[in-house]
Amino acid sequence: MVWWEAVLLFAGGGAAGVVNAMAGGGSSLTVPLLVLAGVPGNFANGTNRVGIFVSNGTTIWSFHRQGINAYREALPFLFPVVIGSLIGSIAISQVTDRTFETIFGILILPIIFLSLREPKTVRTGPNLSKTAIFLIFLCIGVYAGAIQMGVGLVLLAFLTRSGLTLMKANFVKVLITLAVTMTALPVFIILGKVRWWPALILTAGLSIGGWLGARIAVRGGERTIRAFMIIAAIGLTGRLVGLYG
Repeated sequence: MVWWEAVLLFAGGGAAGVVNAMAGGGSSLTVPLLVLAGVPGNFANGTNRVGIFVSNGTTIWSFHRQGINAYREALPFLFPVVIGSLIGSIAISQVTDRTFETIFGILILPIIFLSLREPKTVRTGPNLSKTAIFLIFLCIGVYAGAIQMGVGLVLLAFLTRSGLTLMKANFVKVLITLAVTMTALPVFIILGKVRWWPALILTAGLSIGGWLGARIAVRGGERTIRAFMIIAAIGLTGRLVGLYG
C-alpha cells in the first residue's frame, strides 16, 4: 500500500463514519476505496467490518455522552438480525471476489437513491406482529451479514415507522449494526478474508468520523457530507463494475 492509498482510506473512512452515524450508507464509499487500494472484493468486504465494528462502538459512546440511548427499544430486533447476519456472512464468503465486486457495484445506485431521502419519524401505519418483525429483521440481518452497505438506511426506514423518534431510531440502528458486525466479523476473520493494515487505517478514519457524526446528528447539518459521499460513491461505482481501472 502506497501513502496516497492510506490517506484515501483514512479520509474516506472519516466521511463514511460521519454518514453512518447520521443515517447509513458509508460502506458504499469505504468498500470501493478498499478495492481501489488493491484489496480484492470479498477481502474488502471483510476488512470493512473491522472499521464498522470499532466506529459503531465510538458512535454509541458519543451518543451516550450526549444523553441518548435506547437499549430496551432495540431488544425485539437483535435476535433475528444476529441469526441473519451469520447466514449472510457465511454465504457471501463463498462467492468469488469479482462476483462480489459486481454485486456490490450494482447495489450502490439504489442505496445512493435511498440515501437521498431525509429520514423522518412516522407514527401512523399498521402495527407489525412479532412474527412479521422477526422475518423482516431476519432478512435485514442476512443482507447486513452479506453486504452491509446501506443497512443503516434500511433499518431507519423500519425503525422510524415503529414510532421511535429519529434520534432514538438512530441509536437503535447503530446498536443493531454493532450486533450484526460482531456476528459477521469473526466469520470473515476465520475464513482469512481480512487485510489488517488497510483495516486499521480505515478503522481510524471511521472511528473519528463516527464520533463526529453522532455530534452532527444531534445538532443537524449533515447535508454537505452526505452530498460528498454520494458523489464519491457514484464515481467509484465504475471501478467495481469494471468500466475502468
